[in-house]
Amino acid sequence: MSAGTRVFVARLAGTVVFDPIGDQVGRVRDVVVLLRAKAAPRAVGLVVEVPGRRRVFLPLTRVTSIDAGQVISTGLVNLRRFEQRAMESLVLGELLDRRVQLADGSGEVTIEDVSIAQQRTGDWLVDQLFVRRRTGSAPFRRRGSTMTVPVDAVQDLTTRSAEQGAVRLLEAYEDLRAADLADVVRDLGSARRLEVAEALDDERLADVLEELPEDAQVAILTGLDVDRAADVLEVMEPDDAADLLNALPDEQAARLLNLMEPEEAADVRRLLEYAEDTAGGLMTTEPVILGADDTIATALAQIRRSELPPALASMVFVVRPPLETPTGRFLGVAHFQRLLREPPHAAVASVLDAETEWLTHDASVGQVTRLLAAYDLLALPVLDAQRRLLGVVTVDDVLDHILPDDWRDSDDQETVRAHAVPARQAARREASRG
Repeated sequence: MSAGTRVFVARLAGTVVFDPIGDQVGRVRDVVVLLRAKAAPRAVGLVVEVPGRRRVFLPLTRVTSIDAGQVISTGLVNLRRFEQRAMESLVLGELLDRRVQLADGSGEVTIEDVSIAQQRTGDWLVDQLFVRRRTGSAPFRRRGSTMTVPVDAVQDLTTRSAEQGAVRLLEAYEDLRAADLADVVRDLGSARRLEVAEALDDERLADVLEELPEDAQVAILTGLDVDRAADVLEVMEPDDAADLLNALPDEQAARLLNLMEPEEAADVRRLLEYAEDTAGGLMTTEPVILGADDTIATALAQIRRSELPPALASMVFVVRPPLETPTGRFLGVAHFQRLLREPPHAAVASVLDAETEWLTHDASVGQVTRLLAAYDLLALPVLDAQRRLLGVVTVDDVLDHILPDDWRDSDDQETVRAHAVPARQAARREASRG
């Protein structure tokens, strides 16, 4: 990699990182820089997402090439989770959308991209900023002329503005799944995290909240305008919304429930009646529910919906009317593999599994876990004394409950991978010699 190489960081987001023998290490998610008062900011490394959704630090001294569409590293990657230090800033997470003053006194601009360039010494410095001149009264609206300026043409880069948008940050991460974006949000400072949350639409924010730890969920929800918070709760899965409300003070939870649409609030209120460590507390009230006379084609269309979680798409729950929980009498389930083998015009009743295991609302987590494991199921129905369907417990809800609170930060998997990767590379080198 020759001196003089320049890279615009927003275009670097998502770029694949390879080791010297061509194995994919991960993807670039951000660039770490040191902001200095009397010198150009120095880029010191990349935040790379490795398998397992873990973000690690890759020093730029271990990067041998940055080309279009790929980054080549030396292959030496410390798999300890990246933890931002006090003197470090993230380009995508913290600098984009920052408002700064032009040094010539001609006004305020918003940073939309940052370029880093390699010097003859091998160091990487921030040398240019792509900025947009603000026009109008709306602080983050995408209007006004754009230009590229030297980094020393702006003031206050080291001082965080009181307000900061998140448009460019979200554009850089628009390809991320909700769980991956949640990891990005979780690693941001509390103020920046809330700014990003406010910039997301309700459905995207609901998906991200469902993937965050409870303390981060509570911090974001309580930081939002109360009407916006109620809107977001409405589009969350009812069981996730109930879990989040359970973590709030009773008065605040009651206020949010009252602001939600009555139909959406009703499901959540019902779930709040059950203990958190029971089937009733774990279940969702929105599985795929059909009547016995509905066709297999209808069933397949329902489970094909992209927003449906895989566990809920594994089976259709067949009941007598009404078809909303609590339903009429539960008849059985139709497994999706069986649905695929039958004519589309046939009724779901013709492929019904009426002997499926089921739970009562007060079943313990242990009972739920044993039944899911014993019968290799992804979901189990929860029935009342009249055999009406109350909801469905899925394996992912059980895992969220039984895993330790800090499972997202566990180093066990990375410790194994840290030993496995060098061993695999050594084996490939041996094979190449033969």
